Amino acid sequence: MGLKGAALLAVYCGASSLSSCKNESVSPASTVDFTLDLSSATYSKLNTVGNYVISNGVVIARVSASAFAAVTQVCSHENKANVIFSGGGFYCTQHGATFSTTGAGTNANGSKGIQAYKTTLTGTSLRIYA
Repeated sequence: MGLKGAALLAVYCGASSLSSCKNESVSPASTVDFTLDLSSATYSKLNTVGNYVISNGVVIARVSASAFAAVTQVCSHENKANVIFSGGGFYCTQHGATFSTTGAGTNANGSKGIQAYKTTLTGTSLRIYA
């Protein structure tokens, strides 16, 4: 690789905020079982429909007055932790893969689906588990 090619590669790798030159793939958590206290400031966003938080590699969203959805933060398209909740479903910010609240893929990039988890609300304690 000549000097120009090396310089371009260095600029691309150093300046790119969307990806990097090394493979940063991750795997979804194999065992999930934790509880969030919704009265805590850290998780109080979940008291409002449409909001979400990320905890322990899991994206947890308040999807209605009485329901939550939880999925892995790891997108099945390229195994990177870029999944968020947006517009009533889950969305990968890396390549636009979309998923339903049950983890089913809803477009070509999300066709493999992602791991979804169960949720149970007791008082202000929200349990997320496999």
